[in-house]
Amino acid sequence: MINMHTLSVALNSTHSPRSMFVMFFIILGCFFLTVGTLGLLRLPDVYNRLHATSKSTTLGAASIFFSGFLHYGFQGMGLTSLVGVLFLFLTAPTGGHMISRAAQKMGVEFFGDVTWPIHPDSQTHLNEDAISDETEV
Repeated sequence: MINMHTLSVALNSTHSPRSMFVMFFIILGCFFLTVGTLGLLRLPDVYNRLHATSKSTTLGAASIFFSGFLHYGFQGMGLTSLVGVLFLFLTAPTGGHMISRAAQKMGVEFFGDVTWPIHPDSQTHLNEDAISDETEV
């Protein structure tokens, strides 16, 4: 049973604006990481899963890193957190693109009736162009 005095102290406690922002960014990061995990588990193919995980986990981890920067400031761990945010925004989209290109070159198909878009210069699909690029090398 919850003591009413403890509950009233917890509800009426004052937090600094900085600690409120830290809590907000941690909760926001946990939300995005949860959404990315659900997308990884529930979506049907590699392309959809990749989209869900690369976008949401980048935002989630960056939010948690940013909360570390807000907590520590411009000192040791705070600067490390900022470098972590920068590293995430530089590497996560690149890694996602490389994985999707590798899946395309391996011939991994989309889920359902979806096909690759037609390349504007020729009437062949991009997947066929990617396969022909491998044979020319």
